[in-house]
Amino acid sequence: MSLFRTELRRLAKRRFARWMTAGGLLVLVLVVAGMFFSNQKIGPDQFAEARRAADQQHQEQVRWAEQERANCERAKAAGESVDYYPADCAEITPPPRESIEEQWFLPSTFDFRKSFGELLIPLAGILAMVGFVVGASFVGAEWNTGGMMNLLLWRPKRLTVLLTKLGALLTGLLALALPATAAWFGSMWLVANLRGTTEGMTSGTWQSFLIGGLRGIVLALVAATVGFALASLGRHTAMALGGAIAVMVVGQVGLGILLSMAQVRFAEAWLLPTYAIAWMTKKVTLQDWQACNATYTGECQPATLDITWQHSSVLFTVGVVLFLGAALWTMRRRDIT
Repeated sequence: MSLFRTELRRLAKRRFARWMTAGGLLVLVLVVAGMFFSNQKIGPDQFAEARRAADQQHQEQVRWAEQERANCERAKAAGESVDYYPADCAEITPPPRESIEEQWFLPSTFDFRKSFGELLIPLAGILAMVGFVVGASFVGAEWNTGGMMNLLLWRPKRLTVLLTKLGALLTGLLALALPATAAWFGSMWLVANLRGTTEGMTSGTWQSFLIGGLRGIVLALVAATVGFALASLGRHTAMALGGAIAVMVVGQVGLGILLSMAQVRFAEAWLLPTYAIAWMTKKVTLQDWQACNATYTGECQPATLDITWQHSSVLFTVGVVLFLGAALWTMRRRDIT
C-alpha cells in the first residue's frame, strides 16, 4: 500500500481537519454575503437621489449661514463680546454648491477592478490559518497518540515518513486552496456584476489578480509547512499553536509596543504581518514622520522605507528552511518513544 495515499486518506478523515476547513470556508462565504448585501449597483435612480441629498445638504448650509449671520449681527448690535464671530458678519457665507460633491452621497458599490486586489489578502489569511492549524494537528496528533511510533514499525525510514506526511498535507491543502481561490474569483465577479461594476478590466489586470491568488496559495503552503515543522519539533500540536500565539501576541504585539515606545524608525519592518502584506501587494511603503526630507518647494516629506515581495520571499524561505530543517534533524537524531 502506498504510504502517500495512506497519509492522504488519514488527512481527509481527520475530523479536526474537516471542521477547520469547513470553518474557514464558512468565513469566506460570510465575507461574500457581506459584500453582496453592503453594496448595490449604481444607476440613474441612485445618481438622482445623490443629487437631491447634495442639494438638501447645501440648503441646510445656507440656512445655517443665514442664522449664524443674523446671530452675529444681533450680538454686535447689542455690544456683546463674541470672539467666535468674525469682525465682519457678512463673511459668514454658505459654501458654494459645487463644493458639495454628489458622489459623497452615492451608496457603496463594488468596483471589481479597484477593490478585488485587496480582497485577496483575507482569502490568503484564512487559507494560511487553516493550513497552519491543520498542518500542526496532522503531525502533532500522530506524536501524541503514538501513531508515529506504530507507523515507523511499518516504515522504519524516519525522514521518508515525515516528508511523505508533509507532502500529503501540502497536496491536500492545494486541493482545498485551488478551488477555493477559483470560487473566490467567481463569487466576487458575480457580486460585482450584480451589486457593482466590472468596467475597466484588462488582460493585465486579470494577470495581476491571478498572480495575487497564486501568492496567497504559496503563503498558505508556507504557513502549513511551518505549523507542521513546529508540531514535529515539539511532538505535540500545542507546540505549534502555542508558538504561534507566543509569536503573534507576545512577539508581535509586545514588540510593536516596545518599538513604538523606543521610537524606533520604521518599527513595522520588524513585524511579520508587514511582510505578509508586502508578499500579497508586492510592496509596502513605511513612513517615518519623525524625519523630514525637505523638497524644493519647502514642503516636509516623511522618510520612507519600501518592503517588497522579494524581502518577504527571503524571510519565508529562511523560515521554512530553519524550521523544517530542525524538524528533520530532530526526527533523525532523537529516539522515537
